[in-house]
Amino acid sequence: MAINLDKLVGFHESALTIRTERMEVIAGNLANANTPGYKARDIDFNKAMQSAMQEASGSSTGHSSKMVRTNERHLSGNSTSVAANFDMQYRIPTQPDTGDGNTVEVQAERNRFLDNGLRYQASLEFLNGKIKGMKKALSSGGQ
Repeated sequence: MAINLDKLVGFHESALTIRTERMEVIAGNLANANTPGYKARDIDFNKAMQSAMQEASGSSTGHSSKMVRTNERHLSGNSTSVAANFDMQYRIPTQPDTGDGNTVEVQAERNRFLDNGLRYQASLEFLNGKIKGMKKALSSGGQ
C-alpha cells in the first residue's frame, strides 16, 4: 500500500506557507507604522487557503494563474510566495486619520501578529504529531 505524503501533510503545509506570508505582511505593516501615506495590508487567510486547496486538488475554476514566458530572457515567474498569488487587501482603519494618511494601527497589528504566530505554532505542532505518528507506524511495522 502506497503512502501519500501529500494527503498526510498537504493541508498543513499550505496553512504554514500562508501563515508565514501573512506574518511577513503584518511585519511590514508594523515596520511602516510611522511612514506617511502607508496603507496597512493583509492576506485573507480563508480565501488563500481555499485557493491553495483548490490548486492542490486540481479543481481550478477554469483559468490558469501560471505565468507564461514569451521570451527566454524573461524571468520564470514561478513564485512560491503566497502573497504573489493573492490580491493584497488593504485594511479599513478603525481609528480616525491622524493627518499623515497612514492606516497602520500598531496595537491591532501586534495582536494580529501574535494571533497568527500562535496559529502557526499550532499547525506546526499538529504537523509534527502527524509525522511522529507516521514514523512510529513505519518503525514498528516490521515487528
